[in-house]
Amino acid sequence: MIELRTPAEIDQMRAAGRFVASVLEATAAASTVGTNLLTIDKLAHDMIRKVGAESCYIDYHPSFGASPFGKVICTSVNDGALHGLPHDYKLRDGDLLSLDFAASVDGWVADSAISFVVGTARAEDTAIIDTTSRALDAGIAAAVVGNRIGDISAAIGAVAQADGYSVNTDFGGHGVGRTMHGDPHIPNNGRAGRGLPLRAGLVFAIEPWLMIGTDRIYTDADGWTLRSEDGSRAAHAEHTVAITENGPIVLTARR
Repeated sequence: MIELRTPAEIDQMRAAGRFVASVLEATAAASTVGTNLLTIDKLAHDMIRKVGAESCYIDYHPSFGASPFGKVICTSVNDGALHGLPHDYKLRDGDLLSLDFAASVDGWVADSAISFVVGTARAEDTAIIDTTSRALDAGIAAAVVGNRIGDISAAIGAVAQADGYSVNTDFGGHGVGRTMHGDPHIPNNGRAGRGLPLRAGLVFAIEPWLMIGTDRIYTDADGWTLRSEDGSRAAHAEHTVAITENGPIVLTARR
């Protein structure tokens, strides 16, 4: 079911967006050489408890997950593309880290992700992070009344393909509201002018993710982490966006 939110409801969702943004800011700042992924998860969990928010991940058990996720933030390292399960690993100089976080505040959910290099960056890592970020910006710019879902998908795919990346469409953007994942699904590539018409009140997460050498993934033995098939590195960017008559509002905008 696709639901439209009133302007008042979108205003209520801002608190969740601000909180999710603040957790990503704090966990990214804490992600230095030698930091354990479990420490990052603990920081996010502590912030959830402090404000009385609810984790969208800890009990999350979709059909593609081997068990309930059990942690509150996704930490995908290097060839980890999505759903990275925090484990006993200390970050090393040059690691490409993606953090993906969703939480519910006062019954409303926001979802966002960021990628960055810990310590010394490789040129190819900087490039894919930049492309993924620009693809997100292009998708957001296309999220206007009168367009269609396909316009968002096409905008994301055009940026990725122009920079030489192939695009996996198995996982992509999704509706956000009272729950973390809802309709519509927003593939990261598609045809402009196709799909659901965009109307004021739609709220969804737009989330391009790319891998340097492939568009194929496999599931790690942990039952959750999705890795690039060829071992190449990956980047992920995501914001929760509300469509209004005056243009898109990025609810999870960071400072």
